[in-house]
Amino acid sequence: MSPRKSSRFAATPEPPYYIVSFASIRTPGDNGYGAMGERMEEMALAQEGCLGLESARGADGFGVTNSFWRDEESILAWKNVVSHLAAQKLGRERWYEEYKVRVGRIERAYDFQVSKGDALAEHVD
Repeated sequence: MSPRKSSRFAATPEPPYYIVSFASIRTPGDNGYGAMGERMEEMALAQEGCLGLESARGADGFGVTNSFWRDEESILAWKNVVSHLAAQKLGRERWYEEYKVRVGRIERAYDFQVSKGDALAEHVD
């Protein structure tokens, strides 16, 4: 029996790889945010070197998007895509009260899941 896989988690490779963590507090209202967010997600996932995305937002407006990247060059290339630069500008003007970007190298990764027939399953890289 194969273990369950959640579509909410990015399928990342064995470390090392990189993470860009974008934590933000939204302004009230959508103001085009939803459509732009979907477009940026599609574009990021199509970008050379992008390994995947994970994102969550609470009802209070606080959210985190983690994007995973093969290397720093891929991150810098994505940061400078013209459409992404335009979205960043709109974010500062319309959509965010505050945000923090953190970039790091993933050295170790492990996971946990409960699957049918197993009490616990853990995988360590």
